Amino acid sequence: MIDHVDPFIGTAVTDLPPPEGLAATWWSPKPQVGNTHPGACSPFGMVSACAYSGAYPTGYGMYEMSTEGVPRRLHDRYQASGFTHFQQSGTGAIRKYYNYFRVTPMLEPLDALDTRWALRDEQAEPGYYAATLDSGIHCELTVGPKSAVHRYTFPACPSSRLVIDFSLGGLAIDHGRTVPVRAQLESLGPGLAQGQVVMEGVPLSVFIETDTPGFRQMLWYDRRLMAGGTRLDFDAIRQTTLRPFGLLFMGPTESGQTVELRMGFSLRGCEQARRNLHADCGQGGRAFDDRRVATRNDWREHLGRVRVEGGSSQRRTTFSTALYHSLLKPCFAADESPFWPSDGPFVFDVCTMWDIYKTQLPLLTTIAPDRSVELLNALLRIAEEEGNLPIGYRMARGADRFFRQASALAHTALADVAALGLRGIDWDWALVHMHADLRRTYGEDFLDSGVAHPITHTLDLAYGYHCTAQVARRVSDTRLASVFEGLAQHWSNAFDPATGLLVDSTFYEGGRWNYSFRLLHDMAARIALAGGDDAFVALLDRFFGVGAPPVKQLGEPPFGDEVAAGYALDRFEGLNNEPDMEAPYAYHYAGRPDRASEIVQAVLDFQFGTGRGGLPGNDDSGGLSSWYVWASLGLFPVAGQHVFLLDAPAFAHARVRTGESDLVIETDGHIDRQPGDAPQYVQAAWLDGQPLDRAYLTGLELHRSERLRLQLGDTPTDWGRNVRPPSISTHRPSRR
Repeated sequence: MIDHVDPFIGTAVTDLPPPEGLAATWWSPKPQVGNTHPGACSPFGMVSACAYSGAYPTGYGMYEMSTEGVPRRLHDRYQASGFTHFQQSGTGAIRKYYNYFRVTPMLEPLDALDTRWALRDEQAEPGYYAATLDSGIHCELTVGPKSAVHRYTFPACPSSRLVIDFSLGGLAIDHGRTVPVRAQLESLGPGLAQGQVVMEGVPLSVFIETDTPGFRQMLWYDRRLMAGGTRLDFDAIRQTTLRPFGLLFMGPTESGQTVELRMGFSLRGCEQARRNLHADCGQGGRAFDDRRVATRNDWREHLGRVRVEGGSSQRRTTFSTALYHSLLKPCFAADESPFWPSDGPFVFDVCTMWDIYKTQLPLLTTIAPDRSVELLNALLRIAEEEGNLPIGYRMARGADRFFRQASALAHTALADVAALGLRGIDWDWALVHMHADLRRTYGEDFLDSGVAHPITHTLDLAYGYHCTAQVARRVSDTRLASVFEGLAQHWSNAFDPATGLLVDSTFYEGGRWNYSFRLLHDMAARIALAGGDDAFVALLDRFFGVGAPPVKQLGEPPFGDEVAAGYALDRFEGLNNEPDMEAPYAYHYAGRPDRASEIVQAVLDFQFGTGRGGLPGNDDSGGLSSWYVWASLGLFPVAGQHVFLLDAPAFAHARVRTGESDLVIETDGHIDRQPGDAPQYVQAAWLDGQPLDRAYLTGLELHRSERLRLQLGDTPTDWGRNVRPPSISTHRPSRR
């Protein structure tokens, strides 16, 4: 798996084969770019490191800020003014930007610090990034969970320089710069330094070691060297008064001479940053090769939890890279909270739950359940300290931690972990915070009138009460569970029986069609409200463009009437956006898993691919890539219901490590399809040798079974039509 990963996928404007059939009728409202970066990362690590051009939104690449269509170029080539730390992955229009402690190897005087050198011969693999600047300096980066190691190979030069800019943060776009409000740095002796900057309200500390025999070590301010100075302190910095400052190593180099720079990071001071560096890289001596091997092995273990066989080389590359992108965020930083003094789990780069709760969090719970427990304990601690279960949480202090996109989304992951019976969470404690969170902001309107606008929050909150009821039953609070189950029935207040769709309201990044096909906890009643199976399938067919003509996508801005015309289509957005990513699987609940197969396989064929332009839209912290992983396995998690819907896999054979055991997914009749080929359908299924006549597994079945066998063919059968996935009004999932 690891050898097929291409971290460059998603770093450029979408460039996929021209869509055919159903896929040609879908419309993309959001930026047609993956917004990923190829920098060095470790699985769920606190630190990343990447070439820095200042472009939106990761600091890597060529593009300006964009919210619709094809983004405009900020630069005309891949270039870098240095290498920074802490990058987002695949996010869209967000307000917080990282890219701290820029390291710049250079042959020029310090006045040329902001030069952007062209990047040549870029190379990236899990845990490693390399490129050669057109100055001739070869640059390599690797990381540990809380550290970064740089290695630079210089040409012959009488005065080579390695410059660390402590003042830089953010992006080189309008209003994209992040300015430190306080800072200090100190030269501790030959090859040793430390410092701290307070960025966006967070004290970020670094401890630095380097091996530069014969180099001078100096502080600098406003691009002027401070010969003999050993410390800089800034008690108050303003954007209007900021002058760049940092640390510099300077000396002669022979051709091919390497310099290694080791950096440990912490949100709790320089001493902890030093301990983190030595825990990741050892103390003293060169560490690059050892750290690179250790991080690669860590990636090999994580990526090895899902293995596939068959398919083309391109399909395996797309799948392996999707799995890689799914394992980058959130950033786990145990014992690093800068906001409260006690140790324990801490996370950042939850950007946001709206992006990841449907696909990425269930993947985390399935293949890394210990990490899922750690994440949920961290979110519960945030709720205890700060008052909410967060929708979004970044390495920054500010009001946009809790975002207006949605409500009560952490509840879905808590319900799934509770149903799975994973240990390590105090469920009485969790229930208190789940309940309290449901009563805040939009929750007050919901309790008063059974409805909240934007109307999507009505669905969120009703579903949140459903999830919380499951936790209440786990702790044997049946009275509270009954109350919550009653409130969970208010989902129906969001729908108009006359149309079978949501009532008129405002909608975040979508319209009522995009949000009308969420997989609720009572899909049987929801389908009845729409007029029954046939009427519901007709609505879905209309939404997915069955029989509709092809549409034209947005190009580069500025736009005229194209945006309004696109939204007026009320059409599936083809995984370019989040609201309707589970909509294809709504067909399962109406007895048409065959139609879901047609939609899903069209997405796999035309919306994902190899190369820099291989994603249809923002990857959003792995939420989009996780969808691809699930769909390729022939599974889809119904977050919060502990149910996995079944479909035809993209690979003939797969093995998924679910905690301590493996589930093998094998097929008969599988064909390695090419884009545009006729879809395959599940015609029959067996679970551990027993016939399976339903198109779903419970979560316990997924985790405890050993073998799922699927018979595939080019025509649908009655399989999965008669036994529907669970709905509260009809029956509860079976337990094994």
